[in-house]
Amino acid sequence: MVLDNLKNLRDYESLNPLFGKAFDYIESTDLKALEPGKIILIENELIVNVSQIGPKTKEEAKLETHDEFVDIQLPLTDVEVMGYTQRADLPSAEYDASIDMALYDGAATDYITVKPGMFALFFPEDGHAPGITPTGLKKIIIKVKK
Repeated sequence: MVLDNLKNLRDYESLNPLFGKAFDYIESTDLKALEPGKIILIENELIVNVSQIGPKTKEEAKLETHDEFVDIQLPLTDVEVMGYTQRADLPSAEYDASIDMALYDGAATDYITVKPGMFALFFPEDGHAPGITPTGLKKIIIKVKK
């Protein structure tokens, strides 16, 4: 997991061959103006999900992991809290390959606060419970093939 300010985004470009294209998109697009939905940048490799999320408590947030994609998550309109637990510390869970996701019961072991102007990177070894917010928010999740 990486948590950092958007001004440092390019420091992480070498971690994945597709990060450069994802970062180009982030830097060249008015993200707040995007309507909720899915934008395919590269079929099956680089996908932008624009989400409008309603209020969610820590108890309602489910931990998830992905096998095939890295998540780049950016809250746009408000602060978002995200749960975190290393995948190695999670119980076994059924993986759904059609959506590249396994969901886990129980609360996260740690929580991070991500403000607009920041981003979080979640790799396959990172269990994360996104979307914790008392009021709701608009966010971007870029799915990057690992």
